[in-house]
Amino acid sequence: MGALLLYNISSGRGNIKSRIMDIKAIFKEAGIDIRPHRIDFSKNPLDGYEDSELVVICGGDGTVNYVVNAIKSKGLDPEIGIIPMGTANDFARAIGMNSNPITAAQQIAQGKVRRVDCGKVNDRYFVNILSFGVLTTTSQHTSDKEKHIVGRLAYLRTGFVDLLNMHSMPLNIRCNGEEHKFDAVMFLAFNGNSAGQFNLAPRSNIEDGMLDILILDYDNTAKTCWNMMNYLINHESGAVHHFRCNKLEVDCNTNEHTDIDGQPGPQMPLSIECITGALKIKA
Repeated sequence: MGALLLYNISSGRGNIKSRIMDIKAIFKEAGIDIRPHRIDFSKNPLDGYEDSELVVICGGDGTVNYVVNAIKSKGLDPEIGIIPMGTANDFARAIGMNSNPITAAQQIAQGKVRRVDCGKVNDRYFVNILSFGVLTTTSQHTSDKEKHIVGRLAYLRTGFVDLLNMHSMPLNIRCNGEEHKFDAVMFLAFNGNSAGQFNLAPRSNIEDGMLDILILDYDNTAKTCWNMMNYLINHESGAVHHFRCNKLEVDCNTNEHTDIDGQPGPQMPLSIECITGALKIKA
């Protein structure tokens, strides 16, 4: 089997390069000849490697997102393995990967293949979450240096600034043949079930062909924080609307910045769908 090992040099708090030889040895022991290749984010990492039957991604959710979009742009359908070496690793957790990179590599080398869903918004794919509104772009605005030093705590500073700038978002949503309007402060569309390792969509399933949508009503800062905490603790809140669908259209006249798996997403309006069985995962 021709296999490709794509790694983000900034992942794993910057020490990913020291793990590459150990990971390569695990695949060699399983009879898989794997070629390590550092990702250049200005290029398609599959250029010249289109014949790869297995693509193993070392990095976090943003790296996985980048590689999946690169794969889809070429119309390829290889087996995909994920070695979690990011800050949150939400999608890796959703597919059951061990948090230890070496153990995760063994999972892939010895694992079975199954199809899982993938989200799509306009012409971009997302593996875990599409979001916009308060606290949803903190990953984009938090430097890799901060993430390497303090991990998830790095999001606190950018999150605090985001809360101070919170504002109302008038949403127009069309889903399941019906139109809905919301005065919202946050919008989340889950393919996975967590964001920043917070299990916000516990009923979401990456193999059911559906997206779980969460919308948080707008209120003042104190009340919004209370509503968010209440939902985090109880997974229930009168201020949070939850519904499931496989396609929806979203527009917002404040033209919010969107986020897909921790990376900048497309502009409004949004055409969102769940692509059933779009990814061939080996784990």
